[in-house]
Amino acid sequence: MTTSTRYFAQHALTGEILDPDLPLADVEYGPELNGPGAFTATLAPRFARSRPQALDEGNVLLYVERDGHLRWGGLLWQAIPEGRTLSLEAAGWSSYLQCRHDIHGELGGRGPYVHADPCQVIRDIWAYAQSLPDGNLGVTVDDTTSKAKVGTPAEPLRFSWWEEPVLGDAVDDFVDGDDTPDYTCDTSWGPDGTIRRRIRLGYPRLGTRRTDVSFSTGVNILDAPPVPRSADDFAQTIIATGAGEGRSKRRAINSVRDGRLRLESILALPDVKGTDILARRAAAERVRRQARGTIEEIRIAPDHPAAPLGSFQVGDDIYTRVSNDWTDFSGWMRVTGWSARPGGADGETLTVRLARADSFHYGAAEA
Repeated sequence: MTTSTRYFAQHALTGEILDPDLPLADVEYGPELNGPGAFTATLAPRFARSRPQALDEGNVLLYVERDGHLRWGGLLWQAIPEGRTLSLEAAGWSSYLQCRHDIHGELGGRGPYVHADPCQVIRDIWAYAQSLPDGNLGVTVDDTTSKAKVGTPAEPLRFSWWEEPVLGDAVDDFVDGDDTPDYTCDTSWGPDGTIRRRIRLGYPRLGTRRTDVSFSTGVNILDAPPVPRSADDFAQTIIATGAGEGRSKRRAINSVRDGRLRLESILALPDVKGTDILARRAAAERVRRQARGTIEEIRIAPDHPAAPLGSFQVGDDIYTRVSNDWTDFSGWMRVTGWSARPGGADGETLTVRLARADSFHYGAAEA
């Protein structure tokens, strides 16, 4: 099957298309779970010299269009000459917040927060960042809600201007835990031909369990990856420690007997004050560490009907079967990111990053 891939550049503020078809090489791109995703490529000097406006780092948006679908978009951050090539590095929409701070305090009057939904705080962070002059990327954030809460009457969640909080770090804090939302960056064509730049939010998790697609050795997996197993990562007893010092330190222990030698692991969570939260985190960590052997990534054919590019999303669980000389592995694996390589010895390939999906809950699939 022949595919058509195009890379183009847009001015971050005016929306002007600066170059409709960049002649890039060595391209790799893709999204990730709870992160911006990445894009790398190279450009020959003769092309770079004739396109300076399209390579203005920090002011240019890059896109990947494959067979008419926008598969990736983000900000160009690096354009570095290396020998006879110009190396480009870009990252998805959430990377912008790493260069933005709360300079007014309380997100311009939107805080402080008590028993607030972190999804709403994330929307407020983006609203504040894009409300300031020359700061509007046109990014929209899903209206997802969650049952998670941040801030208490005793300790409200505050954004103090004198601490110059990094807005991107604040978002990362809200998606780092068991009972927290997930996000990923998304780019697509709108019905009127405009470009939609979006932060997809999910709760209790992003994605869903899929029965219509699969990854299998001998079908769409191009090679059989090893399944490493190490006792260093195994434990059936988790000791979770939270806030406090000495005898006042919060602690929760989750342990099961499984017929194996007892192995323990410490889960240090110094900012957690609730023993109920500690108990949930300890249980989730114990389930994760009891899983012996996993698949971290696979390479698949992106146009195979078993799971073509675009048929699954970051956060989805896909049933995965891997067979090689060392093991036969099968189980539900969660897609935590993917990266496409349009060229190479094997033609276009898709590397899918995976994590075990044993302890996740599932929401409705996105239409």
